[in-house]
Amino acid sequence: MSFADLFFLYFFLPLCLIAYALAKRLSAKNTVLIVFSLIFYAWGEPIWVLLLLFSSVFNWFIGLQIDKHREKQGAKVAVATGIAVNIALLLVFKYTTPFFQNMNAIFGAGLSVPQVALPLGISFYTFKAISYILDCYWETVQVQKHYPKFLLYLSLFPHVISGPIVRYSTIENEIDNRTTTLEDVWEGSLRIIIGLAKKVIIANNLWSIVDTFFGKDIAGLSVFGTWYTIIAYSLYVYFDFSGYSDIAIGLSRLFGFRIEENFRHPFVCQTVAEFWQRWHISLSSFFRDYLLYVPIFGKNRKYASLFLVWFCTGMWHGATWNYILWGLYYGCFMLFEQKLGKKRMKKWPIWCKHIYTKLVIIIGFGIFFFEDLGQLGQFFLNISGISMLTNGAPLADPITWSSLRNNIFLIAAAILCSLPVLPKIKSYFFENKSDAIYAVGRIGSVAICLGLLIIVSILLVDSTNNVFLYFQF
Repeated sequence: MSFADLFFLYFFLPLCLIAYALAKRLSAKNTVLIVFSLIFYAWGEPIWVLLLLFSSVFNWFIGLQIDKHREKQGAKVAVATGIAVNIALLLVFKYTTPFFQNMNAIFGAGLSVPQVALPLGISFYTFKAISYILDCYWETVQVQKHYPKFLLYLSLFPHVISGPIVRYSTIENEIDNRTTTLEDVWEGSLRIIIGLAKKVIIANNLWSIVDTFFGKDIAGLSVFGTWYTIIAYSLYVYFDFSGYSDIAIGLSRLFGFRIEENFRHPFVCQTVAEFWQRWHISLSSFFRDYLLYVPIFGKNRKYASLFLVWFCTGMWHGATWNYILWGLYYGCFMLFEQKLGKKRMKKWPIWCKHIYTKLVIIIGFGIFFFEDLGQLGQFFLNISGISMLTNGAPLADPITWSSLRNNIFLIAAAILCSLPVLPKIKSYFFENKSDAIYAVGRIGSVAICLGLLIIVSILLVDSTNNVFLYFQF
């Protein structure tokens, strides 16, 4: 089930909210959320809810074993077993098919390629489970001894399919002690509508541009057309994924859960390191906290650990070579900035830092998009202008200019909305001491949100492009 769906917005969610409101005790409210979360997950792929349930039972049991054998060898065995089984699940379901395909492509093995389906959200809820196991072992959270409460954590529908990767420590207390205030309902509803607008109004239309130019062989695409499309794709990924995160945060807020931000206007960054402090924060912080500082290569091998993190980041997104290249690509720039040092980078002119980071980010999205290495090579020929010499590709073309003219307001709105403009406007109206300005802000927010919800609903009636990009991960 998708958030950007009329059935979800006008049937599933209202029904869930009504049942949640009618439940008196918190235990009953938790039961309502578990039932609706399992229905939500099983809606499109009923069989895989069994895998989710297995993961919840197994990881809950591992937590109990860690607690039972605290300070003993049994705790280490439980942690090792838990991590091994979770990673094995990822390897089997996510990497079996690509592994056989690569074996055939590289060695001509002629092996039969098994078609293993990818369960929705397996990467996200598996990483949540791994973080829980390690936090239990490190005693940064209390072991959850009540299975339904752990199942609620792992299956909670706002973030079970496509994140963010919510750590148990974030909602540990709220599972047992939370309330939903009118302010929660207001802020949650506002966030949901903003997320829907990002996805349906901006991201879906940006994807139409990308599909028009990158949905075919790009050998004949102009230099300008390639840059235009990859910029549109960069904005598309941001609005698609940050829109999903906004909806997830808003939905969680409706039920009294306050989860952390997953995006903090990443395109304002002045370094690549800062970009990853602002982009998909839950994933980058997961690898930072659970992998970067693990002394696999010894205490003096931090650069090897750095590349391990970025190799794993690429592999997490997929087993095709472009994702691995994408991860190592960012690893190289992270190493470059570490070697250069913060003091030297501060001396760069601001305009220079912005050009540097935006070029790195935009080219990175090109590596991320093209799974076919031949097309990826052509992409680099196009953006560098070499394609004008190798195959006579034009510098610009009328079709691209026409598309830009038709979508100039969309591109401008996307760029503007990717900047921290909305928080500043919100701060002016809602943190102003004037009652009149505060009232205008409230009334204006209601009017704008209702307008956006109407537009989103109209667009969803005939829309066929509402699958969030990160469903595939």
